[in-house]
Amino acid sequence: MSLSNFIPEVWAARLLHNLHKTQVFGQPGVMNRDYEGDIRGRGDTVRIHAIGPVSVADYTRDTDIAAPQTLTDAETTLVIDRARYVNFQIDDVDRAQQAPKVMDSAMRESAYALADDADQYLAGLHTQIAAGNFIGSDADAEVPTAQTLYEFIVDLGVLLDEADAPRSGRFCVLPPWCYGLLLKDDRFVKAGTVTSDRVLRNGEVGQAAGMTIYVSNNVANTGGALYKIVAGVPDAWTFAQQVRDVEAYRPPLRFADAVKALHLYGAKVTRPSALACLVASKS
Repeated sequence: MSLSNFIPEVWAARLLHNLHKTQVFGQPGVMNRDYEGDIRGRGDTVRIHAIGPVSVADYTRDTDIAAPQTLTDAETTLVIDRARYVNFQIDDVDRAQQAPKVMDSAMRESAYALADDADQYLAGLHTQIAAGNFIGSDADAEVPTAQTLYEFIVDLGVLLDEADAPRSGRFCVLPPWCYGLLLKDDRFVKAGTVTSDRVLRNGEVGQAAGMTIYVSNNVANTGGALYKIVAGVPDAWTFAQQVRDVEAYRPPLRFADAVKALHLYGAKVTRPSALACLVASKS
């Protein structure tokens, strides 16, 4: 955006903002943030403890009960292994010629860029889903149609039922082309109708087969053809993040204001069987 010469033009009072995708995977309705804690730097760890099942036994009157069961304690480690940054500058000449607050707009763009980068990473966690919870594969992908997509969502729900995943709070994240197919099915309850008139989270579009349906352009795909459509419950995976070290500075060899920011985060599937994935092909 640097200008070699002062250009006496009338600048618009508002900046033209970029078109943005909706961040879906990192929000509370899709993924939990229970272990975010205090992240200080890359490599920090969050230790997650899980208690094993408790046994139930018959009770006989006037008879001693068995010795107390010793519960097992499994530990999972969430590593903050992602460190991403932005670093940009705005030339003093550019800033002087523009009435809008260019830096404020640039900061918003930077925040979006970091969030979108993390959302794409979170979508890739489908690789940690239990092997038996996939419908289709890269070698033999399913091809949903307007008549069959709803059925595939039902099948994802069956996999979750068989894994004892909670029925409440279930979600499914679709790419836009699948959402288009779902709109052609009368069984889909669209958001904003009398049946579902409420404030929506990012990307939420309605209900199908007992799941809240989200739409995202960040659904993981292979070559723009094989899409990994994930369904599950937020308790199945967790995300921890922090934006640290936001610094404004003056580059020593430039007449410009600059800002750099560091985004630290990590994510992990803690209950692989409480997620399910449909490998879907456009054709």
